[in-house]
Parts: sequence; structure tokens; C-alpha cells
Amino acid sequence: MDDSKSIKSHPDLIAWQKAMALTVDIYTTTKSFPRDEAYGLTSQTRRAAASIAANIAEGQGRRLKGEFHQFLGNARGSLLELDTHIELAARVGYISEQNHNNLQEKINEVGRILNGLMRSLNC
Repeated sequence: MDDSKSIKSHPDLIAWQKAMALTVDIYTTTKSFPRDEAYGLTSQTRRAAASIAANIAEGQGRRLKGEFHQFLGNARGSLLELDTHIELAARVGYISEQNHNNLQEKINEVGRILNGLMRSLNC
């Protein structure tokens, strides 16, 4: 592998990059949630989204395959939690069908990347 493209830190991981982009989209989307959801669905949704990239970063920083795999599993759990929050937001009318579909595509993409990264660790 070319040294200029090697993984030196978590920002080099496509999984982390995509998770960060998804988190920014989630923060933008949740700005329009009702004020009375500030400590409810808004907070939970944002926390779940931020946890995905944070777990990827922490796991990559551990430098042991088993620990990295465990943290990727945690990231996947947070991704599924986020998926549930977004589904709820759509069902109660906080986000449009188009926005829901867009976020769902990004959630699915991050999920596929995480699954592939976990498989590549052979744990």
C-alpha cells in the first residue's frame, strides 16, 4: 500500500469520515425538532450519532484488533440506536419522508462500511 494512503489515525478511516458526515446531517436535521424535545429525542438522537464516530476513533486508537473490533461493535450499536430514533422522528412527523429516506441511505452506508471493517479484522 502507498504510504500516502495508509491509515495513520482515525480520520483516515472511511467509516469515521462517513460517520462524521452523518452526525453533521443529524445535528442539522434535529435543529427543527420541537423545543420540548430538546432533552428527549433531540438529545438522544444527537448522542447516538456522535457516539458512532467516537467509538470508531477510540477503537482505532487502541491499536489491538480485538479491542478495535469491540469498539466497532459499539459503533454499530449506536448506529442501530440512531436508526430507531430517526424512524420514530419520521413516524411522529418531525422529519419529512425525503429527509428520512436520505438519512436512512446514509445510515445503511455507514452500517455496510462498519460491517466490512469488522470482517476485515478477522476476530
